[in-house]
Amino acid sequence: MSGNGSDGSDGSGSGSDGSGRLYGVGLGPGDPNLMTLRAVQVIGEADVIAYHSARHGRSIARSIAAAHLRPDHIEEPLVYPVTTETTDHPGGYRGALEEFYEKAAARLAAHLDAGRTVAVLAEGDPMFYGSYMHMHKRLADRYATEVIPGVTSVSAAAARLGTPLVEGEEILTILPGTLPEEELTARLAATDTAVVMKLGRTFPAVRGAFEASGRLAEARYVERATMAGERTGDLADIDPASVPYFSVAVLPSRVDAPRPSGRQGSGEVVVVGTGPAGPLWLTPETRGALAAADALVGYTTYLDRVPVRPGQARHGSDNKVESERAEFALDLARRGHRVAVVSGGDPGVFAMATAVLEVAAQEEYAEIPVRVLPGVTAANAAAARAGAPLGHDYATISLSDRLKPWEVIAERLRAAASADLVLALYNPGSKSRTWQVGKARDLLLEHRSPDTPVVLARDVGGPTESIRTVRLADVDPAEVDMRTLLIVGSSQTRWVRRGASGADRSIVWTPRRYPEA
Repeated sequence: MSGNGSDGSDGSGSGSDGSGRLYGVGLGPGDPNLMTLRAVQVIGEADVIAYHSARHGRSIARSIAAAHLRPDHIEEPLVYPVTTETTDHPGGYRGALEEFYEKAAARLAAHLDAGRTVAVLAEGDPMFYGSYMHMHKRLADRYATEVIPGVTSVSAAAARLGTPLVEGEEILTILPGTLPEEELTARLAATDTAVVMKLGRTFPAVRGAFEASGRLAEARYVERATMAGERTGDLADIDPASVPYFSVAVLPSRVDAPRPSGRQGSGEVVVVGTGPAGPLWLTPETRGALAAADALVGYTTYLDRVPVRPGQARHGSDNKVESERAEFALDLARRGHRVAVVSGGDPGVFAMATAVLEVAAQEEYAEIPVRVLPGVTAANAAAARAGAPLGHDYATISLSDRLKPWEVIAERLRAAASADLVLALYNPGSKSRTWQVGKARDLLLEHRSPDTPVVLARDVGGPTESIRTVRLADVDPAEVDMRTLLIVGSSQTRWVRRGASGADRSIVWTPRRYPEA
């Protein structure tokens, strides 16, 4: 026998050992005309028709298939003991349902053991948030089983709205409305398109999540798609008291959707951090801001990390024109565009946030909204790869003398070193700056032991990532470039090699407890 939908037979009749065959029959979203030919065939040939219902006894699944039921069909109503109400079951709500599923499966197994064919009816698709799956998990390993797929409510909702649901490289996210509001908010902010199921009593929280994620204006509503009483509209206009369980909230495709460009006073600038490398380092909030923008502005290397989206303009530039880039972004916003200024790491750490805010402080841009969204910093990413060297107080210093003189850098290095702070050193060297690393090493050796651990983290999160730990005295400037970040330990920072042979890998950490003087 097979539990995966194929037992080598023609898909009808009983199992080879005389037991019956189990079918999970998808009925589609509600209109009986959307049932598949295979679903109609299986219902017509089955001995037993099973369907779930609440305690009132009415079954939507049965009503969809009613025209295909025979007088001699054996019907097995599987009546839930609870739906949304409380229960005095000793195992609580979950315990009551588990007991129900076990008893329901036992009832169906009795028919199967008697050689009868059992068709379990399921609205939509049996394996998509369906009740049938609980029978499948308990019976499919014991009886020949076939699942008949059905049109889901997601597909039906998109069809009834008459707008594309997902296109090209867009990502579709399916969410249950029973998730906590904050989780829904994060998921909606991060995705391109979405469908939120299971509304009803969850609707106020779902609507709040759409609003908090900035997606409410895009959201649509579909109730009882393809069934009697169907209703569609803008989610923002729906009365929460009128929302039934059989409804969904939809974020349609953004491809070719109207964007708020060209409208005086409607623009904004969002400065986003993409983290140290690719998509794994983006926050949900940043993903949402990048998707919502109609224009991206940034250093070309960072823009290349952001997927290309239809209808979204991209304005790349060199790394040394930060003020000009900020002014360009604000001018776009003043003309009504939603602009995302793309920065690596965190935009507020040696990056674009200060440049944008400095220009935005000018009177001519006073009315342009500017937001800064955080990102994973290079220091945090490097520290995580190495262990926890930033576990206690630390200082972040850039070794680049392009925007401040070396004398200022040296003074700050001495002050931080004398205070016994761990140091995260950004911008240590480049093709035109090859001496700062050696100077910084020699200066720090005046305050630190030669054995102080130094993490050399290069291209963290990228294809050529390299994490090495060396003694401060052994730091070689030739091994350091602009893609490298240095973390210099304090007097308390520990460095050990893990693994049975001591050669597994190095870990570095700075204890949170500092010894008393």
